[in-house]
Amino acid sequence: MFYILVVGGNKMDLFFILIDDMFFAAIPAVGFALIFNVPKKALKYCAILGAIGHGFRSFLVYVDIPLVFSTFFAATLIGFAGVYISKRYLAHPKVFTVAAVIPMIPGVPAYRSMIAIVQINHYGSSPQLFSQMVDNFVQTGFLLGALVFGLALPGLLFYRHRPVV
Repeated sequence: MFYILVVGGNKMDLFFILIDDMFFAAIPAVGFALIFNVPKKALKYCAILGAIGHGFRSFLVYVDIPLVFSTFFAATLIGFAGVYISKRYLAHPKVFTVAAVIPMIPGVPAYRSMIAIVQINHYGSSPQLFSQMVDNFVQTGFLLGALVFGLALPGLLFYRHRPVV
């Protein structure tokens, strides 16, 4: 998906592609923040976190880090930044982080796995369709798990009441 972003291009091409990616990731972050009734003063932070997280993930994929690990690192970045912003503005971190993570939800692999299920139902089972379905389901599961663990990690570290040892 992102592997063909800059083939033989220069650093300015990468910069403009990341700016474009960040802009179009901020839009659904604000949209879902509006759906979740996030306060007006927090909308800009949802947009900034969504843009930074998606741009960071795209950059990591560009430098050949696998998509699952890139998603985990980007969600962790969003989580830590959300904890920082929440302490600064006295709000819960989920106000900022949940809407910011939504642009990274793996819609394409989930859609492809559902299409494979429909094709198996319509045409009958074949090893190729079954393999495609399982591959897309596993990829979707790992990406969702990376998002969940990335968002949960800062809360586990900062809001711990018992000592680690």
